[in-house]
Amino acid sequence: MESSEQNKSAWSGSTYQSWLNRFGTPAEAASKIQSDPRKRISGALTHMGDVQGKRIINLMGSNGNKAVALALLGAELTVADFSPENEQYALELAAAAGVPLRYIVSDVLELPQELNGGYDVVFMEFGILHYFTDLRPLFDIVARVLHQGGRLVLQDFHPISTKLISSRGTTAKIRKHKVDGDYFDQSLVEKEVSYSKYAESGTAEPEREKVYLRNWTLGEIVTAVASTGLIIKVLEELPNQSSDVFDKGIPKTFTIVAEK
Repeated sequence: MESSEQNKSAWSGSTYQSWLNRFGTPAEAASKIQSDPRKRISGALTHMGDVQGKRIINLMGSNGNKAVALALLGAELTVADFSPENEQYALELAAAAGVPLRYIVSDVLELPQELNGGYDVVFMEFGILHYFTDLRPLFDIVARVLHQGGRLVLQDFHPISTKLISSRGTTAKIRKHKVDGDYFDQSLVEKEVSYSKYAESGTAEPEREKVYLRNWTLGEIVTAVASTGLIIKVLEELPNQSSDVFDKGIPKTFTIVAEK
């Protein structure tokens, strides 16, 4: 509970200002998303199919960039996230893009019962699972809000990269990889909150810049999804998708697609 409250506190700091620094004003960010919404969703769209008219909930959807892109493609979007500052940026972004967006400020483990069975797709992506010290309640929520035949599309960073291998260097010639982690370590790790690199110096209180994360093994994640009764259809492991080849041969991300 203590780590959860600290994480919530960290995301209630200078989040809005950080997104302004990172993406520009909501109007500027909306213009970029409108130019190519499919690019913003990338490979996840392959697993969603045609999203026109689909009801999608983006759990821990942060600043709404992905949700707005999906709304521009014709989906009906809900975002659930515990940060009011994320909500502010997301709603302004959606308004600037001219699309409706429902934003629920809530711990995702405490979503209202009225959402049960209400969604065709649950979408979760990158840097979410490590905020939970138990994955089963999270995926119980996923199963609860999906209707029969609904689909979970989950993308996250591969545990090989988050738990086992550290990388140093910025060019191919000096890029070094070292196996110095413990893949099976279950401890909480203190890290700077992800948006902090975009925050202006002095805009956030130091104690609000830290979060506590639990990195999971791929086996733990797959088991947690399957234990809810969701049927796993796809487990895809991917290398670095950027133009760089520094991390060639190392899995950087994974995608799980599961159906109710």
